[in-house]
Amino acid sequence: MRYGVTPCHDQEMGDPGRAAVPVIRTSLLLLAYCAFISLGLPDGLLGVGWPSMATNLRVSTDTVGVLLFASTVGYLISSVAAGFTLARLGVGRLLAGSTAIAGLALAGYAVSPALALLVPCALLAGFGGGAIDAGLNAYAASAFGPRHMNWLHAFFGLGVALGPLIMTGVISGGLSWRWGYGLVAGAQALLAIAFAVTVRAWSRDDAGAANTPGAAERPDGPRQATRIGATLRMPAVWLGVGAFAVYVGVEVATGLWAYLLLTEDRSVSPAIAGLCVSAYWGSLFAGRVVQGFTVERLGTGRTLTAGLTGMLAGSVLMALPGPGWLAVAGLMTIGFAAAPVFPLLTLTTADRVGGEHADRVIGLQMAASGLGGALIPAGVGVLVERVGEHTLGPSLVVLSLLLLALYAAMTGRR
Repeated sequence: MRYGVTPCHDQEMGDPGRAAVPVIRTSLLLLAYCAFISLGLPDGLLGVGWPSMATNLRVSTDTVGVLLFASTVGYLISSVAAGFTLARLGVGRLLAGSTAIAGLALAGYAVSPALALLVPCALLAGFGGGAIDAGLNAYAASAFGPRHMNWLHAFFGLGVALGPLIMTGVISGGLSWRWGYGLVAGAQALLAIAFAVTVRAWSRDDAGAANTPGAAERPDGPRQATRIGATLRMPAVWLGVGAFAVYVGVEVATGLWAYLLLTEDRSVSPAIAGLCVSAYWGSLFAGRVVQGFTVERLGTGRTLTAGLTGMLAGSVLMALPGPGWLAVAGLMTIGFAAAPVFPLLTLTTADRVGGEHADRVIGLQMAASGLGGALIPAGVGVLVERVGEHTLGPSLVVLSLLLLALYAAMTGRR
C-alpha cells in the first residue's frame, strides 16, 4: 500500500486531529466497511432469536445473562490482548484469524444442542469480536481519516439493525433460529477468506512507506519497539480509557432507560415512546453519516467539542421537568451529538499518546468501552429503580460533565 499526504485546512488552523488526509486503497476500505457491519450482526441476532432459543434449549429466559457475561469476558480479554500483540501479528493476520474465530463461534451457535455448548461459543464469539474491533479501529484510526472513521462506525450500527431483520426473516419463514446464526457464520467465513487473501495489503511494513511523510503515524509505517510500562505510565492513556468507558456508558444508558423515563415519568404512550427510542438509535446512525461530510471542514477538535457539549445540552433537556416532548428533544440531541465522539476519539488516539503507543491504547480503550457499556447502565438502572425514573436525566448530566472533564484533561497533557 501507498499513502500520500496533503496539507489540509485543519493543519493550518492547528487541529492535531487532521494533520493529513490519507490516500487509501478502495478495496481495503470496502472490506473494512463489511467488517464493521459484521461486528454488529451478532448483537442483533440474539435479541430476536433468544425466545425461540430458550424454548428449544429448555432454559429460562433470564439465562441469556450467562451468554452475555461469557461474551463480554471474551471481548475484554481479546481487545486488550490485540492492542498489545498487533505489531507482532500484523493487522491482516489478526483480522483474518479473529474473523475466522467469530465465524466458528457463530457456527457453534447454529449446531449447539444445549446451553453448555453455547457458553463457550459465546466466549469465543466475544474473543473474536474484541480482536476485530481493536484491530480494525487501530488500523482505521491511522489509515482512513475522520470522514470514513465516522462512516465505518455508522455501518456498525447498520449491522446491529440488520441482525434482527435476518433473524426475523428466518423465523417468520418457518425456519429454525439456527439458520439465522448459520447464515451470519457463512458471511463471517467469506470475510475471513477475504482478509486472508489481502494479508499483504494490510501490512505495516510496505516497502517505501517509511519514506512517505507521516509514515510513523500510519499503519504501514515503521513502529519503534516501546516498553509496555512506558505506555501504561502515561496519564493520557488512562484519561482516554476513562473517557471511552463513560461515553459508551452514556450512549447505552440513554437508549436503555429512555423508554422508562418517557412512559413512567413523562406520560408518553408506550407506542410513541418506543418509536422515540428507535429514533434515538437512528439519530446516532444519521449523525455519523452527516458529520462524516462536515468533519473534514470543521476539524476533529471542533467536532468533538461540539459533540460533547451537545451531549451535555441534551442531558439537561432530559433532566428538566416538563412535557414529554422536552425529554424527546433531549434524547434526539444526545443521539445526534454523540455520533462522532467514539470514532473521533479513536482517530485522535495517536495525537494524545504518540503513534508508537496507539495500538496498545486503542485496545485498552475498546476494552474500557465494553466494560463501561455494561457497568454504567447497570448503575443508572439501580438508581432509577430505587429513586425513580426522573433520575435518568441528572445521571446523564453528571456523566456528560465527567466526559467533558476527561476530554479536556487528556487533550491538555500527554
